[in-house]
Amino acid sequence: MELGFIGLGKMGANMVQRLMEGGHKVVVYDRSAEAMKALEDKGAVVATSPEDIVAKLDRPCAIWIMVPSGDPVTQTIATLQPLLGKDDILIDGGNSMFKDTISRGKGLAEHGIKYMDVGTSGGIWGLKLGYCMMIGGETETFQRLEPIFKTLAPEEGYLHVGASGAGHYSKMIHNGIEYGMMQSYGEGFEILRASGYGYDLSKLCHLWMRGSVIRSWLLELCESAFTRDPDLTDIAGYVEDSGEGRWTVMEAIERNVPAPALTLSLMIRFRSRQQDSFSAKVIAALRNEFGGHGVKAKK
Repeated sequence: MELGFIGLGKMGANMVQRLMEGGHKVVVYDRSAEAMKALEDKGAVVATSPEDIVAKLDRPCAIWIMVPSGDPVTQTIATLQPLLGKDDILIDGGNSMFKDTISRGKGLAEHGIKYMDVGTSGGIWGLKLGYCMMIGGETETFQRLEPIFKTLAPEEGYLHVGASGAGHYSKMIHNGIEYGMMQSYGEGFEILRASGYGYDLSKLCHLWMRGSVIRSWLLELCESAFTRDPDLTDIAGYVEDSGEGRWTVMEAIERNVPAPALTLSLMIRFRSRQQDSFSAKVIAALRNEFGGHGVKAKK
């Protein structure tokens, strides 16, 4: 199959490579000439602009967008929409907010352009292992693109989950769950490290992967990290979030669904970015005020 691909970051470039290895023709575009050259050397067709990528595709065409959520997706669609026509397909494989996806799909439909949202999980390991894909949009359009999904995913690794927005909604919840899982692993390993038993955390991870009820790919990755650096001395305890955890918590509030673990895991990420917590200062000051409890002076 033939596919245009815009956005050749860590995931995008690997996805293009996997597609080419599966026999698909891929026309690529990215602001980075170096990223395009690397894939051209492996067989991709390079476009010099969004206009050029459309010109080099047979019509009706399909173009996969793999750029950061928010304004970059909006701008990319705004650039492509006048260049496309009836039955052309745009695919957003990033982590867009599902409400934005629904709105974009409606706007493109007015011009006869199909829009698919594909929540994509697999990270930098997807080239080798395949990508898990949650796909939203029209059934007919999904069926047209199925050869692409079959190539990108491992066996049984893709699913048409519903109408427009359903793919990004399920990926949002997927990432919210991921926040909670990582938080529980982090807390557990910190208690083990503080226990005084001198555990080899990489060996414990390896053990738990053999039949334990808490085995997971995340635990495999923990083993890898602890093997390289048992005390994680080269990593600061500063944890970013890319948005999906926030959206999950907001959706839980909107739907009146209790989600305390996921919510707290997000709050802990916020706390990780503070060198000095003002709320903790307030608590220390109050304990000193009402009980004369000692406080530590700031160095």
